[in-house]
Amino acid sequence: MKKFVAGEYKQQQEYRSFTPSFVNNRFIWDNPQIDVLIEQARGLLGELNAYAELIPDVDFFIRMKIVKEARDSNLIEGTRTELDDVLLPQEEIEPEKRDDWDEVQNYIKAMNFAIAKLPELPLCMRLLKEAHKILLSGVRGQHRAPGEIRKSQNWIGGSSLADAFFVPPSAGELPDLLSDLEKFWHNPSLQIPQLIKIAITHYQFETIHPFLDGNGRCGRLLIVLQLLDAQILQKPVLYMSTFFERHRASYYDSLSIVRTSNDLEQWITFFLSGIADAARHGIEIFREIISLRQEYEERILTLGSRAKNAHKLLQSMFAQPIVNANWTTEELGMAFSSASLLLKSLTELDILKETTGFSRNRLFVLEKYLNLFRS
Repeated sequence: MKKFVAGEYKQQQEYRSFTPSFVNNRFIWDNPQIDVLIEQARGLLGELNAYAELIPDVDFFIRMKIVKEARDSNLIEGTRTELDDVLLPQEEIEPEKRDDWDEVQNYIKAMNFAIAKLPELPLCMRLLKEAHKILLSGVRGQHRAPGEIRKSQNWIGGSSLADAFFVPPSAGELPDLLSDLEKFWHNPSLQIPQLIKIAITHYQFETIHPFLDGNGRCGRLLIVLQLLDAQILQKPVLYMSTFFERHRASYYDSLSIVRTSNDLEQWITFFLSGIADAARHGIEIFREIISLRQEYEERILTLGSRAKNAHKLLQSMFAQPIVNANWTTEELGMAFSSASLLLKSLTELDILKETTGFSRNRLFVLEKYLNLFRS
């Protein structure tokens, strides 16, 4: 990597664009810290995998992880939506917050689509383009060519190309750059650890910036798709946006340093540290979920004949931790009065918390569980 040349700046008219070098090549590094970080990250990912395999009904918890990732990934891009708002139905969202809410919901849909499609469609730009189309449909980026590789110049920062912080390669260079990136993903002769490939991919994708809008969100979605495609993860239980948001300045600086100083190794170490941090946090969440679930189920046993429906509701609320009586009625297939009584019973057991204080249209929150994701 000491010989790595990130690319070259090209003078256009009133601005300079940056064309990255192809990445479908061998990468060799001398920094021993990278080897240590790979070993650490793989160990933590293995432990995270074990929890995902052993926890019953883990898909319910994964849905909450996806909601958290969607919110944090959009937060990096400036969308201001609280986690609690993401979980509310649209009719409960204040009008001034609906644009942000819609964007986060689209990210959830795009991620769910791409993860579900991955077993039948190999990791490729076609899959990303389909996810991108969902991401931008019907929201503020809907006029920014959803699902299409850009045919015009875009930029990052500043009000125009003339004062932009960074200008990606021209549209005419994208076919070759994206073709090289796809070859890099599927080249069996490179003999590069998959985590290194994923780190380099994220840098390269964000540098190419192939869409007019939504590149950051698609690039972060690509990380989990690669982890699944490489079978490092068996289920989509690790997401990086929380780490990137917490270290946002360092995230952007590290990507920029590659381009300005040809220093790819510092980006690799930053990215691998993020993988380890996200995996460690995921393990802690799973441990706390196991403990909390046991506590909830012990309390539910005191409900007698209502315990069976209470257990079903609890399971559903691990994916949707804010509900009302109408939602409960539909989810459990029971009468409205029975659903209201069940919610009341779980509130009295201190499993749910009523948050509105209204006599009607009340919302009930699985408070301790939701707090695990609010942090």
